This record gives sequence, C-alpha cells and structure tokens, in this order.
Amino acid sequence: MLRYAIIFFVIALVAALFGFGGIAASAAGIAQLLFYGFIILAVVSLVVGLIRR
Repeated sequence: MLRYAIIFFVIALVAALFGFGGIAASAAGIAQLLFYGFIILAVVSLVVGLIRR
C-alpha cells in the first residue's frame, strides 16, 4: 500500500511539472488516502501484535 502511495505521489509530481493541475491534484489525493490507510493498518497491526503476546 505504501508502494502505491509513493507511485501516485510521483505521478502527481510529474503531472504538476508538465502543467496538468487536475491530474496532479487527483493523484496527490489518492496518494494521501493510501498513505493514511497504510498508517492506520500499521498501527492496528502493531496493537494486535502487542495484544497477542
């Protein structure tokens, strides 16, 4: 999931470089959602791992 967030971030940077503002904003939004999803899943996994001990 983090890999896809980085890919969409790079797409947003390239699109912004070439002047495609709408595509850049959309790709940045998707990257942000994927990153926050990754953080939430990582925290949940950490908590579950600590509880199982």
